[in-house]
Amino acid sequence: MQTIKTVAELRARLANEKSVAFVPTMGNLHEGHIELVRMARERGSCVVVSIFVNPIQFGPNEDFDKYPRTLEADCAKLQGLADVVFSPSVDEMYPEQQTLFVEPPPIATELCGAFRPGHFRGVATVVLKLFNLVQPQVAIFGKKDYQQLAIIRQMVIQFNLPVEIVGAETARATDGLALSSRNQYLSAQERTEAVFLSQTLISVKNALAAGEVGFAKLEQEAVAALAKTGWQVEYVAIRSQDGLCVPEPGERKLVVLVAARLGKTRLIDNLEVCL
Repeated sequence: MQTIKTVAELRARLANEKSVAFVPTMGNLHEGHIELVRMARERGSCVVVSIFVNPIQFGPNEDFDKYPRTLEADCAKLQGLADVVFSPSVDEMYPEQQTLFVEPPPIATELCGAFRPGHFRGVATVVLKLFNLVQPQVAIFGKKDYQQLAIIRQMVIQFNLPVEIVGAETARATDGLALSSRNQYLSAQERTEAVFLSQTLISVKNALAAGEVGFAKLEQEAVAALAKTGWQVEYVAIRSQDGLCVPEPGERKLVVLVAARLGKTRLIDNLEVCL
């Protein structure tokens, strides 16, 4: 496995590769990331993992400076799975001030985008840059970041990018909490309480499966249940899986999404529902 830090070295290393599978990450890898890499291993003869904490997707009051940077430990976890780890500096990825951006679709201003203005513009821009550098045939993204996955799919379609986007199921702890690098910010007590997030999603999913069609009512009840146990809820939303639109009557492929803070830690999760 090679660890590469410059664009020139990356391009030279990949120049003759014909089957590249790519996993973009911000590092601080957990088992969910490793599962993405295992999926990449099945889909390409050369597996590239990027580790880059992208400044342009963080807002001014977000955790860019304190976001965990654990490159040595991450590389140890990737041994035997990845062929190339691309870990550029900010100056390498942004050799001059970025004034050109990918403008994502309107959904980028809803859900998480309503609480993190400009976030998905930063995500889409860096992913496009990484696609240009790595030139993969396939890229793996986790479904935990469901809105991100939807926006990346649209970017690939609308820009005619020759990349197959594969969505991987959310990896979870044994109690159901979605694995996330931000889980480490939780105190021991908060970690015990955090499972209520996925349990709330399951309750909404079960209600939908039982035939409940009052989506707004289900959303409000879920928000109230979370708030009652100490969560600061940003949203609970029932959307169509296709494009995250507000569901039309009779829509059978739904997704329930949530974002909420427990103490100082912001967590997101979702569950797909097929009726």
